[in-house]
Amino acid sequence: MANILVVDDELGIRDLLSEILNDEGHSVELAENAAQARAARQKSRPDLVLLDIWMPDTDGVSLLKEWAAHGLLNMPVIMMSGHASIETAVEATRIGALSFLEKPIAMQKLFKAVEQGLLSHAGVEKTNTPAKDPTPEAAEVTVESAMTGGRGLPETPIDLGPSSTQSFDLEKPLREARDEFEKAYFEFHLAKESGSMTRVAEKTGLERTHLYRKLKQLGVDLSRGKRHQF
Repeated sequence: MANILVVDDELGIRDLLSEILNDEGHSVELAENAAQARAARQKSRPDLVLLDIWMPDTDGVSLLKEWAAHGLLNMPVIMMSGHASIETAVEATRIGALSFLEKPIAMQKLFKAVEQGLLSHAGVEKTNTPAKDPTPEAAEVTVESAMTGGRGLPETPIDLGPSSTQSFDLEKPLREARDEFEKAYFEFHLAKESGSMTRVAEKTGLERTHLYRKLKQLGVDLSRGKRHQF
């Protein structure tokens, strides 16, 4: 997936965004101020930056201007704020920010903004990279290929492990039989969605917090369906 830098002086927001983006398979770097953001950008060369506007040392718009002035704005930047005016959002966009997210950030808006940012970044990289002939061996149906423009790839079977041939003992008490079914049900969707708790929550119609509690209660191994990260 992608390397994303989250810059925000609020610990709770950094932790929340890190959890959500890690769950989506991204590698996340965290910075709580402009100084740390500069160092992290230089070290990790992020594919995308989520940048808070109001920070104690240097505000996000000033940092954005600094990167633009020094030719360092070669990655998509999404601004975040709970108090910024329309004028501030327009100024950030004029400087080079890709988009603006208002706090509290709705998950669907976050996913859409990140997806658009990564697609724009992939488009820039593609123009600077010689085209390669696709080969059957390289064709792989993944979330990554879908986000980077893969089209017309054949659907590949998903190994769901033992749960794909699960049978249930109908002689058991209802509660035990139901728990067995629910465990197999969630293991199926975790494997199908490559371990993404966010997508499983959307698919099953449960809130993330409720889903976490349910999986823990059922003893579901969350590591089984996790996708491989680079």
